Amino acid sequence: MTDRGVWDAVDAATRTALLAAAEKELGRPEPVLRASDWSRAFRDGVRTAYEDQARALRHRTALCVLAAVLTGESAPAQAPPGAAPYLDAAADALMALAEATTWCWAPHDRFTTARAEVVPDPGEPFLDLGAAEVASTLAWADHVLGPRLDERVPGLRRRLRREVRLRVFEPFLRIRDWHWIGLDGDAHNWNPWVHGAVLTAALLLCDDETERAELVRHVAAGLGHFVEVLPDDGGVDEGVAYWWLGACRLMEALDLLAAVGGAPCDARGLPVLAELVRYPYRMHFGGPWYVNVGDAPARLPDEQPWHVLFRWGGRLGDPDVSAHALACGVARGVTASHEDGLGRALSGLSDPAWSAATTGADPSGQGPGPHGNGAWLPRDVWLPRVQVLVARERAGTTEGLALAVKGGHNDERHNHLDVGSYWVALDGEPVIVDIGQPTYTAASFGPDRYDAWPLRSGWHNVPDPGAGQRPGAGHRAHAVRAETGDRTTEWSADLAPAYPDGLLGELRRTVRLVRATAAEPAHIVVMDEPAAGPAALALRHVLAGDVRLHEGRAVVGTAGGGALRLTWDPALLTGGLEHQPIADPTLRRSWGHRLTRLTLRTDPSRPPGGAPRPLSVRIERAR
Repeated sequence: MTDRGVWDAVDAATRTALLAAAEKELGRPEPVLRASDWSRAFRDGVRTAYEDQARALRHRTALCVLAAVLTGESAPAQAPPGAAPYLDAAADALMALAEATTWCWAPHDRFTTARAEVVPDPGEPFLDLGAAEVASTLAWADHVLGPRLDERVPGLRRRLRREVRLRVFEPFLRIRDWHWIGLDGDAHNWNPWVHGAVLTAALLLCDDETERAELVRHVAAGLGHFVEVLPDDGGVDEGVAYWWLGACRLMEALDLLAAVGGAPCDARGLPVLAELVRYPYRMHFGGPWYVNVGDAPARLPDEQPWHVLFRWGGRLGDPDVSAHALACGVARGVTASHEDGLGRALSGLSDPAWSAATTGADPSGQGPGPHGNGAWLPRDVWLPRVQVLVARERAGTTEGLALAVKGGHNDERHNHLDVGSYWVALDGEPVIVDIGQPTYTAASFGPDRYDAWPLRSGWHNVPDPGAGQRPGAGHRAHAVRAETGDRTTEWSADLAPAYPDGLLGELRRTVRLVRATAAEPAHIVVMDEPAAGPAALALRHVLAGDVRLHEGRAVVGTAGGGALRLTWDPALLTGGLEHQPIADPTLRRSWGHRLTRLTLRTDPSRPPGGAPRPLSVRIERAR
């Protein structure tokens, strides 16, 4: 990684963007990690005060390291300030990380919680995602700047190794029942995220061969627990954003194991991986928009290592995987960014195949949404393990209607109370939407999780029979069926078990995409058939766009200039609108300042016990 030829070959657009960002960063004060900010997770539940600063310090570190690498800066220890500004700034940031009392994010630190304290104890480090991120950053920085750090700041590399040993290697080897290992069968995205960082640090910062071998053995075994729980259809119940933080980190770790261990350590031929790499494009609506189950945003953040997916598509012989990754990478405009994380950025910048593909590709006709038609898009996707269906009018294009619907249960990872919810996109842009994850707080993963309104069933596209859905694995979709065909694609399930026990006898929901014929345009029909139960039923629809309500219909104008029409029988259902201001910055990135909820209500005066009638909503392009 010290070969100048590699870094001199970085494309001009990416080099210019990184160096401009680094120059700007040098004019800012270094982020400060404060005890008062860390303590807020315990005082008022605010995580972002500390975690935003910690992220900013990691980004500053990565950016200054990359700038020093790209420029080839070096200077002896005796040279005056200013002799190597990027290298000095990188060293300062690395030292700030080394001197931080903790690398752990406060809500994760069970040791501090057990002590009933609000400040971390450096003598009892908790190995979490924050510690993993810092360890990986230090390891990659050492790898690409090692000799220059020895020349400019002698002793810094020894300090980095000491801190990683105390905060990562020792707790990893001493405590062999970390919850994220998944010994109980609940291996989630923390598993490959932490294991991958430990592996990176072990290979790059552990000088004891015996200890390094022990670390690698434990990592390989730990990754096995994650692989064991992967659904064989490649589905991810945490959503597409968490694919990058779980499945993708597994693939990066497997790449690293294969690189250092050769064929005996190469597990990249596991059958499930061929399905797993397809998940992102299978969830793609168009442009930046994705089907966002769980705590995933509808608009995928830019900072994704598309080069990893591109490389795996080539390795597994799946051109659709590579085409999707390439189009998204080209649309981004740079080969990689410091915001990807230092290791991921270095990997993308030093991958000659990725560089050649992104700099030589013509985005017209290849990219997603506004960048092209998305030739990889399948007409139908059915993932039975996570009970998610995605269907569109035609394969290979974002044009027209696209539908997604999920079953599952209300104890999924990063769960929302959304059994039976559905999405509708028009020309690649979601219109009937899932709000997604609000900014995390300390309560986001505790008993008060569902106090957050975007997570409750009342703000998902599901029926409301007078009570919301309940959390727990027993509250699930029952008798789920999916059928795909040339003319129609259909999903159906009984949603009654998702609600309080005994509230409903049955509530069958059927969601059907009907493709166009000469006699009829394409449309979607959502039919809810309640059995004996409450006298009134409300059907919720969360809408993105300008909504106009009329008797028996609503029209939603989209940012892209299209319009979606919903129609229903006004003799059975009465519509009402509520405008929901969006103050949360995480949600604003997807939806701007407002969403609208359309609620269709049955007549509450209907006597209990009467024969219920099916309730139908038709959805189509407004012409």
